[in-house]
Amino acid sequence: MTAHHDPTHVSVLIVGAGPVGVTAALLLARRGVRTVVLERHHDVYPLPRAVAADDEVRRILQAAGVQEEFAAIARPARGLRLLDARHRVLAEFPRTAQGAHGFPQTSMFDQPELERILRRALARAPECDLRGGVEVVAVEQTDDGPVRVTYRDDAGEHLVRADAVLGCDGANSLTRDAIGAVWEDLRFEERWTVVDVRTSLPVRCWEGVEQICDPRQPATFMRVGDDRYRWEFRLENGPEPDDERLRELIAPWVDRTRPADFEVLRQARYTFRARVADRWRLGRVFLLGDAAHLTPPFIGQGLCAGLRDACNLTWKLARVLRQGGDERLLDTYESERKPHVRHVIRLAVAMGWAMTGGQDSAAAIRRGVLGTVLRTPGLGTAAARDFSPALAAGPLVRRRTHGAGRRLVGRHCPQPWVTAHGHRTRLDDLLGSSFAIVTAPPPSPTVQAIANALGARTLHTTGLGDDGRLTTWLREGRADAVILRPDRVVMDVVPSGGRDFTATAAWAPLLRSARTPLPSRRTTPAGPLRSPAP
Repeated sequence: MTAHHDPTHVSVLIVGAGPVGVTAALLLARRGVRTVVLERHHDVYPLPRAVAADDEVRRILQAAGVQEEFAAIARPARGLRLLDARHRVLAEFPRTAQGAHGFPQTSMFDQPELERILRRALARAPECDLRGGVEVVAVEQTDDGPVRVTYRDDAGEHLVRADAVLGCDGANSLTRDAIGAVWEDLRFEERWTVVDVRTSLPVRCWEGVEQICDPRQPATFMRVGDDRYRWEFRLENGPEPDDERLRELIAPWVDRTRPADFEVLRQARYTFRARVADRWRLGRVFLLGDAAHLTPPFIGQGLCAGLRDACNLTWKLARVLRQGGDERLLDTYESERKPHVRHVIRLAVAMGWAMTGGQDSAAAIRRGVLGTVLRTPGLGTAAARDFSPALAAGPLVRRRTHGAGRRLVGRHCPQPWVTAHGHRTRLDDLLGSSFAIVTAPPPSPTVQAIANALGARTLHTTGLGDDGRLTTWLREGRADAVILRPDRVVMDVVPSGGRDFTATAAWAPLLRSARTPLPSRRTTPAGPLRSPAP
């Protein structure tokens, strides 16, 4: 981590050094973008908060360069169960040990441990400068100049100008206020008590997350580590539970009548809310994570959503700042992420209703309907797939009128283990951090020209040592080849059967400008990138 004294101008300034802000800095660093990260605290927040990550998020951590370290602290989980008041199973949402992204579909972890891993990686990155113990007091976006950020430390006030600012400063975001964004309330608000425990006592545990769907006493339980557990209880009225009341609450899982180690690491009351900011961007100022959206924790997607924000935005921002991408490319951040966030929040709210039924006059009816729905065969498997649906059609997601490739566009490419130069590696580590083209037949001249213009690596699926997984994926999607974005979402396809690109793609003018050439392995055609006719 470099130490320079209050430069007057930086490429990207990040407000907040939580997991979202630091991950964004690491992803930008891997694309050569320098960042300054400003954080109120000198060290990571020591108490546990987020505890779950899905396989897509583990793939993002892989892209940030911390996957191996994260794997050492992660514990795979079997999924989610909904139980009734007598702890009988209402529904099960299974998560597999190997998801499409190449990792367990659900992993439990301790957030302070993750944050320490991210901070160590940040310290190794010369492109990143973390300044702790500072307070950001103003973020000002001018019409025709850099963003002005004022912060205060022990030495006084400082002004930094930045080409872009990422507001990763949480639910009480100053950055959100600075761009004039306000909350849209999605009508869920409940007060819950969260209890984190370390114990050597035997705990009755399913090795997944359990949601108790009891409107009188809804609860959540999960095992976080070898001897770490979390309970969450809705306790609307009265004081925080004392030791005797806590003993009663956790009795279905653990018997505390015997003397043994039982350490309460944290007991805190939280208000779970469902909210989305009405705008996520003003000029070159962006909102990420809890600054942009709040979700109840019932499906474990709060932190996951913030890391998806970082993954979606950083490659686009790097493209604009370093490779001549069109400014309109940045508009796709909110248009792609906000629908997904709304989808996830609705799932979380639905899970909350399943647990509590709500508290209004329609609660009993809603509980009855949800109880019937939850017993629908196959619902659990479908819901497990639905945490990350395909992106809707847009400038960077080209939907074709015919059926070929429609199942692939807007979705992530799977990540199998592959063999390259005699070594086994994950697909993304082979492809690198930019665009890629994965093709079954030899690439046509058109496809090769696009690869050259994008600076994309072309990967032939033959002989990869992946048991034909990518070839099968392309064949089932009725595609000969796919163009992968840096976040590994399929941007466009070459339909199977010898058909090729026949028109200018909407993504072409966004990804490069005529004034700044893209790096490529061959000569890049002059002028804006287009999909040439075959």
